[in-house]
Amino acid sequence: MAKLIYEDGRLLFTKEMKEEYTILIPSMAPYHFEFFTHLLQTEGYKAEVLKNTSFDLIHEGMKYTHNDICVPAMLVIGQFINAIKEGGYDIHKIAVIITQTGGGCRASNYVSLIRKAFKKAGYEFIPIISVNASGMEKNPGFQITTKILFKLINALIFGDLLMQLVNETKPYEQIKGQTMEVYHKVANELNEYFYYHNFRVFFQPNALIHKAIKQFEAIKTIEHHKPVVGVVGEIYVKYSPLGNNNLEQLLQSEGCEVLTPNMLDFFMYSFDSTVHDIKKYGGSFIQSMTFSLINKVIEHRRNKVRKILKNTRYRVPKTFKHIKSLAKGFIDYGTHVGEGWLLTAEMIELIEQDVPNIVCTQPFGCLPNHIAGKGMIKKLKQHYPSANIVTIDYDTSATEINQLNRIKLMISNAVQKETPSNGQR
Repeated sequence: MAKLIYEDGRLLFTKEMKEEYTILIPSMAPYHFEFFTHLLQTEGYKAEVLKNTSFDLIHEGMKYTHNDICVPAMLVIGQFINAIKEGGYDIHKIAVIITQTGGGCRASNYVSLIRKAFKKAGYEFIPIISVNASGMEKNPGFQITTKILFKLINALIFGDLLMQLVNETKPYEQIKGQTMEVYHKVANELNEYFYYHNFRVFFQPNALIHKAIKQFEAIKTIEHHKPVVGVVGEIYVKYSPLGNNNLEQLLQSEGCEVLTPNMLDFFMYSFDSTVHDIKKYGGSFIQSMTFSLINKVIEHRRNKVRKILKNTRYRVPKTFKHIKSLAKGFIDYGTHVGEGWLLTAEMIELIEQDVPNIVCTQPFGCLPNHIAGKGMIKKLKQHYPSANIVTIDYDTSATEINQLNRIKLMISNAVQKETPSNGQR
């Protein structure tokens, strides 16, 4: 058994643990996170995305935290502890991993909250790995190498692409279930990328992406336009079916096409925000240049995908530079706690794509989202009278029927306006 080593009272994930331990990944974004398993396994780690996704997990989370903490934190803590208790793992050979932005959002405190919950539950011997770009909570057994960074970027590109292809195809498929069959097949084929050797990993896997898009295009669809509903908000409840009560599935069952902005935009926004602060308040020039370079690399790789999509029936995602420009005049770029100005910009982006029907998801009490999301709706409607935006709070005390009624009212307004979708079928 690996020796437990502490630093400043914090249990470290050591190199010895890398050989023996299984890293548990919370399930946040189903289209994206499954790729992380292969990413880590090909870099010498044992990893697994958790599958326990009952909303009852929140009660497990509430036992080891308090009601002032947002729903995403409770769900992540509940999912971890439930997996430790009932997942059949050797609890002395597992670690958990979580992202940490380092900003002012409560999400930056998830690591401390998990550590406190584990101690209360008697699992203080389980290491917690923080994935961040700020140099916080370093662990000798886990490092973000250049190779891992490139694999991570492509994993997010794959996830964003599959999310788009599924959501733009599934509502119009002639043979029910065919889209998801193709999705699972394509996802397995894209996994090949993570097993590339040596320098192949640094090149855009254009052939795999082109093949994936072709397979979705081969699905026969009906010539019928459905109301398109955009989904924005706090990153966890925006992407997680566990966090948003299967919002994507609900909207599709109500006869809508779903359009969710790319997850990579959030990562680029986080890097861009650091660059913004360094330029305005001072800081590391090297860090500023590094984050700027990473964003350029990401856009270079995404441009390859955009080029392929231009000749298809699918939408071509906008560049980060364009999305950022949309926020100008509406909200200051210094507003970057949580989703900050990006949330406002994403709503404008949707409206300008003829998708004025928007669900803004937010954990109850999430101040950044209430300011940059709900707080901006009045101003957005002044500039875009067609905007049909509903904000949905996700909380331990929020009833599902109330959420459903508000969403159905928004859909009803969308149907009455007969908003066309942006794209040809």
